[in-house]
Amino acid sequence: MDTNVLNKNPFLILKQPGLMEIADFYTAIRQLSALGYFPLFYFGTSGGELLCGMAKPELPLELLRTAFPDNRQYPSLSTDIPAFHIFERELYEEHGIEAVGHPWLKPLRYPAGAKAQMDDYPFFSSESSALHEVGVGPVHAGVIEPGHFRIICHGETVEHLEIQLGYQHRGVCKLLADGDIRTKMQLAEAIAGDTAIGHGLAYCMAVEALCGVQVSPAIQTVRSIALELERIGMHLADLSALAGDIAYLSGQNFFAALRTTVINSSLAICGSRFGKRWLKPGGVNYGISAEQNKVLRNTLKIAEEQIDNCTKALFADAGVLNRFDSTGSLSLKMVQELNMSGITAKACGYAVDARKDFPIREYADFQPLIQNSGDVYARAKLRNVEIKQSLEMIYFMLSTLPDTKAEDSTVLSAPGADIMAVSVVEGWRGRIVHVIKTAADGSTEQYKVYDPSLHNWFGLALAVRNEGISDFPLCNKSFDLSYCGADL
Repeated sequence: MDTNVLNKNPFLILKQPGLMEIADFYTAIRQLSALGYFPLFYFGTSGGELLCGMAKPELPLELLRTAFPDNRQYPSLSTDIPAFHIFERELYEEHGIEAVGHPWLKPLRYPAGAKAQMDDYPFFSSESSALHEVGVGPVHAGVIEPGHFRIICHGETVEHLEIQLGYQHRGVCKLLADGDIRTKMQLAEAIAGDTAIGHGLAYCMAVEALCGVQVSPAIQTVRSIALELERIGMHLADLSALAGDIAYLSGQNFFAALRTTVINSSLAICGSRFGKRWLKPGGVNYGISAEQNKVLRNTLKIAEEQIDNCTKALFADAGVLNRFDSTGSLSLKMVQELNMSGITAKACGYAVDARKDFPIREYADFQPLIQNSGDVYARAKLRNVEIKQSLEMIYFMLSTLPDTKAEDSTVLSAPGADIMAVSVVEGWRGRIVHVIKTAADGSTEQYKVYDPSLHNWFGLALAVRNEGISDFPLCNKSFDLSYCGADL
């Protein structure tokens, strides 16, 4: 393994920096933020340390360490660097370390079974007789995860939305850290069931870095094909759901059928429509043969023509445009300051994408696509153009891919001792980050997961302000965030 490799994805830290004084720690964070760095991770360890990873595209990862403050308090970073607001809420909940001056220091997720606490959540409220509250969830219609939305309205206009999560908290990070880190693939795929490839790939990359393994170019290509297939399938699912929310039923049905065509391609290769058990640390469980290569290309070519026809019809419909245009808007400033990523950020003109910012082999020349209006239309249109982009990438990767077998994978040795690995993957929702820290005996001391939904949920709360409450379901679906990905 290379020594102290900090400038490529996955990042490998063989020698952690020394502990800083707490004042110097926060000064360094502010200085790096002023230089354009953003927090990739920030958490407390079981050993009483604070770890912060500050990142900037094409530059080495900056890892900062300090001990927990003696009085369990420090001046909040969120007051001048809003991107830290969600990290500080989590730190307070998990370790009781208070960010003094934090504007919204509320629970992020409660431990499983804490029903009394869930029922006593400190919602923002108003005493004005002109306002009323609407509660939605945690039980929703249809097959959907639980989460509670508390909406304050003036007539039909939304003045404020507060989102209470935590109902899906399963203790995933603790489970990942318990036992042999090389055997946790099934758990990683279940972090968010609709992102089995995204989280599974992030897990594989981090574990491989710890074990000193680099998979072959062909294996990397197969993994990237799987990742882009997942993106296409979920973008089609979202276009179907958006069409359904506005009663554009032909679009709802056609996009749903096309999504099935795409995810059935994964089924044909690995036996799972969601790509489960396709990947594994050290390689893949299923390669792509020459015959499968040909079938996949032909299937996607046929689907591409149908997708193109359906999206043209969708975005040419006056009723669709009336509902999508200027609904649920976010600004570029909002998404930048709050560290949002994925569709949420790129729809506002923020060209943030892990495939460009932290590229692996297949994405060396990748350029993210953006929209600029930040509304439902932009989020829907961006899914449309990203589908086309992902299809083109898959065609190219298939054209260069040799006959690949599961046997091309690499056997993993034991993880290194007292080191850290950080992997970054652009899932279909946005930036996924996995951090693994090992102890002196090579066991897993800490496993940290960040799903893009963690940062992006607040974007929904901002987007619905001053919108009609009847547009809330449409706005919600245009973000399509994960409850379990945020709750872990």
